[in-house]
Amino acid sequence: MNITEKTDEEILALARPLWRDLVKYSNEGKYGEFSRNFSGSLARAIDQVVAGHQFANSELARNLAEEIDPLGIIRRGEHVTVLYRQRSTKKPGEWLGRLVLGYEDGTLRIFGASIF
Repeated sequence: MNITEKTDEEILALARPLWRDLVKYSNEGKYGEFSRNFSGSLARAIDQVVAGHQFANSELARNLAEEIDPLGIIRRGEHVTVLYRQRSTKKPGEWLGRLVLGYEDGTLRIFGASIF
């Protein structure tokens, strides 16, 4: 089944534990765990040195709040983008979290993840 055919509720149920893990491992600075659900193409595209530097030096990336608010889902092609309101435990304000999901070889994978 193409992920775009799932209901919003089904997509959010799949996305929530993946986003929760990204937040947890970002806060802990564990890049290996952080990237374990990445698609092959995303894993190859990310420079591990740059990612490691981000974990070591980004106050936001190391202090993400566990509480999130889903804002919406965008379906395109064989992927969905789940948008979240993300907060920090140290910095005031709100950020937009973006999680792109799809299937790779029958397994749900992360094709993109970012915070703006």
